[in-house]
Amino acid sequence: MTLTIFEAAFMLHLIADWLLQNEWMATNKVKLSHPAAWVHGTIHGILLGLIFGWVGGVVLALLHVLIDTRYPIRWWNRVFKKCDNSPDLPILLIGCDQTLHIGCIAGWIVLAGRWH
Repeated sequence: MTLTIFEAAFMLHLIADWLLQNEWMATNKVKLSHPAAWVHGTIHGILLGLIFGWVGGVVLALLHVLIDTRYPIRWWNRVFKKCDNSPDLPILLIGCDQTLHIGCIAGWIVLAGRWH
């Protein structure tokens, strides 16, 4: 049994986001001016680049860094979900974050498939 491209990319995302991300990255990645954002993004880019090639790795790494600034997620929660003051906000932010990351990977698979 082998993994699909999506399954392999999903596993590499989980490894990069949960196993290889340390406290320094988790705390500081929200600022594009901080090296932690770029180190964390580079880890994603390298791992996903193993599956998608360097272009896919770079694109997905840049999207990952942007999502991790929390701006897209906070906007979504404020404008669409209307849950800025929810006591469950921390878990909602994590869920939104992971959904956007996985959605980017799925989107890349669909788009890259159309280019080839």
